[in-house]
Amino acid sequence: MLSDEELMRYSRQILMPSFDIAGQETLKSARVLVVGAGGLGCPVALYLGAAGVGHLTLVDDDAIEVANLQRQIAFSQDQLEAAKAESLADRVRQINPLVSVEAIAHRLESDELVRQVSEASLVVDCTDNFNTRFALNRACVAAKVPLVSGAAIRGEGQLSVYDSRDPESPCYHCLYPEQGNEDLSCSEAGVIGPLVGMIGASQAMEAVKVISGVGKPLVGRLLILDAWRMKWREMKLARDPGCPVCSGT
Repeated sequence: MLSDEELMRYSRQILMPSFDIAGQETLKSARVLVVGAGGLGCPVALYLGAAGVGHLTLVDDDAIEVANLQRQIAFSQDQLEAAKAESLADRVRQINPLVSVEAIAHRLESDELVRQVSEASLVVDCTDNFNTRFALNRACVAAKVPLVSGAAIRGEGQLSVYDSRDPESPCYHCLYPEQGNEDLSCSEAGVIGPLVGMIGASQAMEAVKVISGVGKPLVGRLLILDAWRMKWREMKLARDPGCPVCSGT
């Protein structure tokens, strides 16, 4: 049940007939695992916290650097060298003290990764390396937890939703095989600041849709953004019947 303070805080969401109090209560009961507290993770965490997701777990093993401030909008100059996960968690609490926020300032691996994913209602992948993405995908498929995936580099971004509860949904591995993909970081290739905000905000929107059951999530679809020309393209994604990760589920 929502308190009077929650009814007031979330009134603009509750006013929408399709969302209503039921949608807000579903958000309140959700546990979302956000892996990565950088350019994508900042808008994801801020919007989901402000929207009233009941519990957020924010994971990142990095510290804030001056080069992050061009795009990682939750951080400020006086937080340089502070842990990203803890700093982002503090910022979410400042925006909305009614939600529970946990910070994990180390890399999730093996059993701890599996446990965190299995305890979540939904996982948001805001990372910048394929190894972590593949590990998250495997854990989400095994636990049947939806995965909202986003990426941004230079002036291009993409996002999709992989939901192993849906027998028609592909997984991340169906789209990207583990062999032949090499990481390309923002520090090597560059990235324009507003792009990560656009992709991160879109990931937050997809998360709200999946959790609340309102709208149509990007399951089986990949959105690709060319920010310099402001053009979105959509690709249909099919499940790979020979996928070594999800074919047996």
